[in-house]
Amino acid sequence: MNPMLQLAIKAVISGILVAGAAEMAKRAPGVGALIASLPLVVVLAMIWLWRDKADPETIASFSVATFWYVLPSLPMFFAIPAMLRHGLAFWPSLGLGCALTILLYGLLRCLAPRLGISL
Repeated sequence: MNPMLQLAIKAVISGILVAGAAEMAKRAPGVGALIASLPLVVVLAMIWLWRDKADPETIASFSVATFWYVLPSLPMFFAIPAMLRHGLAFWPSLGLGCALTILLYGLLRCLAPRLGISL
């Protein structure tokens, strides 16, 4: 299959998942959050990576690194609602939540090698 067609198919499937979660969240925020929290993107990435490379060590390394990168993203899901509930507007709350995550990603990147974690 043509590599550009493969990329387009991957993009469409990923977009459908994100749009589906957002649409569901309009009707039932908890269900939309459940869909968004599922590691569907990671699972799809593993499937596509396996299809392209079929290397168990690459998949294993990808999976472990994903675990470590999820951890610094979690505080964002507490910070954004806290800021919104304290009257901060949506865009600044989102921006600050993302900035917090980027800061924590940087901290992880600095600390991981010292802790023997390979990313």
